[in-house]
Amino acid sequence: MNIYVGNLSYDVTEEDLKQVFEAFGEVESVKLIKDYYSGKSKGFGFVEMPGRAGAESAIDGLNGTELKGRTLKVNKATPRSEGRRGKGRQGSGRRFY
Repeated sequence: MNIYVGNLSYDVTEEDLKQVFEAFGEVESVKLIKDYYSGKSKGFGFVEMPGRAGAESAIDGLNGTELKGRTLKVNKATPRSEGRRGKGRQGSGRRFY
């Protein structure tokens, strides 16, 4: 199960997240989302856990807890919709040549 982890301190590393989630079961992968240009954390990331029971207990156990001075927001990740990224102002009907 893919888990969203938000409101992360900018000091949190992927290893920190892995250790916190391993208390609830096996962690398949951890991905902190970083700014393309600066390389700094954007304050959220994703944790992939293969076991549904472990993932659900991690969500219940970690949501609202504190890590490095910030209160975590932890929930099941939902797939990004197609319309949210990469389309810009496409289809506005205005063309400038």
